[in-house]
This record gives sequence, structure tokens and C-alpha cells, in this order.
Amino acid sequence: MIFIVVRWQIRPELADEWLSIVGPFTEATRAEPGNLFFDWSRDVDDPTRYTLVEAFADGDAGVAHVQSDHFKAAMDTLPDAVAAKPEIINVEIPGQSGWSEMGEISPR
Repeated sequence: MIFIVVRWQIRPELADEWLSIVGPFTEATRAEPGNLFFDWSRDVDDPTRYTLVEAFADGDAGVAHVQSDHFKAAMDTLPDAVAAKPEIINVEIPGQSGWSEMGEISPR
């Protein structure tokens, strides 16, 4: 599994529109056969910062993602909305295929 976390600093005047701006990119990525998840969250302390958590089944799925038309289109348009270069963590986790349950907490 390829696991990726990206922090995005968005221009203040566009921060409230960010999820709409990335909407088509998000939908197209989630529809990719090798995508496991592609989820955005907004920072509670800094409303201009979003974090993207994404995963792909394997390296081939990751390559297909960055070679897709929607990825290329996003890389062409998103620089107009960011205030800084995004920060990224990208790791390959062998033998994992996605989510598992957390052992320490169960509903009561």
C-alpha cells in the first residue's frame, strides 16, 4: 500500500472554496481502481490549512494516479489556490491493503 499525507496551505481568500476547487480531482481520484481512500480535513486551528490523507493499493496504482489526466489537470490549476508549496509524507507499507480496527477502543 502507498500511504500519503499532504498538508496544503491555501490562500485565505480561497480557503472556504477549497473543497469545491478540488471536488472534481477528488471524485476522479476516488473512482480510480487502485485508490483505497482520498480524504480531506480542515485544520481546526488554521482554517487556511487542509490535510489530504490518501492511499493506493500498490505502486502501480500510485503511478496510474500521477499519470492520470485529472492529476495533471490538478497540478496545472491548484498552484493558483495555494499559499505555499504543499508538504508531503509518502511511504510504502508492505503487506497492507487498507484500514484495520484499532484494538484499544470499542463502542460501549
